[in-house]
Amino acid sequence: QVQLVDSGGGLVQAGGSLRLSCIASRRTVMYAMGWFRQAPGKEREFVAAISWNGDSRYYADSVKGRFTISRENAENTVYLGMNSLKPEDTAVYYCAARYGTDQDMILMDPRSYGSWGQGTHVTVSS
Repeated sequence: QVQLVDSGGGLVQAGGSLRLSCIASRRTVMYAMGWFRQAPGKEREFVAAISWNGDSRYYADSVKGRFTISRENAENTVYLGMNSLKPEDTAVYYCAARYGTDQDMILMDPRSYGSWGQGTHVTVSS
């Protein structure tokens, strides 16, 4: 299992930006990477995912056009750039890794991921 460490969360005003980072303990070139979030009292939900080679990216409808997922395999790091943040984006954000070269909607299913970060808190004030 690859170990993941999330960071970059914080408190930001509505309309602001944050960039989350997820560093893996080893090379993730054969892993798809995803970001999920969980708000208080709600289930964990998909946010964004990127295939092992970066060719495919998926976004939840609620973040399309505002969030960008990217990866830097040389640094074993995946990023989530978040712009135009809204109070409803407030949640704990988790990165996840899934071994394999799939490039389809299975990347949106949290049950398909085998490794998870510890989570980083994002709070957006109105």
